[in-house]
Amino acid sequence: MNINEDSVENRSNWHSCNNRRHNHSRKVENVIVLQGGGSLGAFACGAFKAMVKEGIKIDIASGTSVGAINAAIIAGSKSDQPERDLEEFWIELAESSYSIVPDFFFFDYDQDAGMISFKRMPSAAINSAFFGVPNMFVPRWLGGGVESGFKDIIGQNGSALMPSRWTYLYDHSPLGKTLEKYLDFSKLDSNQSVKRKSSTSVYNARLIITCVNVLNAEPIVFDSAKMRIQTKHLLASTAYPVYGFPWVKIEDGTYAWDGSLLDNTPVRQVLTASPRNDKCIYIVENYPRKIDSLPSDLMEVVDRTRDIIFSDKTKSSLRLAKFITRQINLIEELYDVFEASEHSKFDPQKIRFIKEEYDSIVNNHGAEILEVSRIARERISTPHLLKNADFSPKQIRELIEQGERKTRDHLKKKKKLANRAKKRDNFDVKSS
Repeated sequence: MNINEDSVENRSNWHSCNNRRHNHSRKVENVIVLQGGGSLGAFACGAFKAMVKEGIKIDIASGTSVGAINAAIIAGSKSDQPERDLEEFWIELAESSYSIVPDFFFFDYDQDAGMISFKRMPSAAINSAFFGVPNMFVPRWLGGGVESGFKDIIGQNGSALMPSRWTYLYDHSPLGKTLEKYLDFSKLDSNQSVKRKSSTSVYNARLIITCVNVLNAEPIVFDSAKMRIQTKHLLASTAYPVYGFPWVKIEDGTYAWDGSLLDNTPVRQVLTASPRNDKCIYIVENYPRKIDSLPSDLMEVVDRTRDIIFSDKTKSSLRLAKFITRQINLIEELYDVFEASEHSKFDPQKIRFIKEEYDSIVNNHGAEILEVSRIARERISTPHLLKNADFSPKQIRELIEQGERKTRDHLKKKKKLANRAKKRDNFDVKSS
């Protein structure tokens, strides 16, 4: 894991280039960005647990698909212990899964080694596909979608008998009922957030989740600082149609699908929603961007294709944010020159325009990306098409443990590099 590569901007450089006038008005926000990925989302649970143990307080939790669910529990934990609620949520899902179909075993020839090996293919994903995960989704052929309230969720009568007329295979409304055990929705309300800022109770993170409009392909962003996020918004963000989940009706004329169809790593939405405060961003990657070797068979080709489709593609957004910050810094320096100049030479109307534009731009933009940390899940040894539908207790616990271990190692390396840089800076100061 290369920490240097993931650090977009050095903190000490930022202090030297940012205009001193506005240092006091900007705070640093810790942002966690969580990808979608079905059962792979348990990896983020472990990552967040490690961050809590290291004392990292999250100010903004952003996510899409199952990442939106993780982010919602982080922001709106009913017990005010989000790391505990998040783990209990994942364990509950896992323990509700079926294990009817046994695992598969097959022989595989390793061409490089010149020998035959015995491999195991987990069947947990097949169990999920055929029998569902009762506390998350239920197949139509086992009664999913028959409850009276489900018609209101999707905004249509989903009771068509002929499969040729079906628009979904699974009813994921049980996920909403499960979330009620772990979420206090009043914490995901802009009005409640304002009240809590002045109270002594625990103040939760801001929640930003995404989905896409089915009818016009436009992105939809739900932000707890601007609205009250409800169950339907979370179900919309997890409504992935390729896996048979139905769209969700947000309001008349607006129907939404899973936000990962547009962007599985919603960083840009955070920068747009909070353009003023500086950011330390933690991106938890369920789909690794980098691999060490080329795929060796068609199954691995399909697996790698999916990794690429859903991997983090935010580098251009981060570069643009960095460029905008440079422009804001330049505007502030030029404004200092302007204020020190003789104003009698300028048209009063133009002076007023310059001051208004300056206030509008500088007071509402210029967030500095102080650093970006990427924590990536390891690839599974035997890739298969349904790797993100393995909700078996064994797999979920392994993902949680892996997320915690990789995040702990990442933060330890990061701290070591920071201490090394600090010693180098102190040495430079003494030498000068």
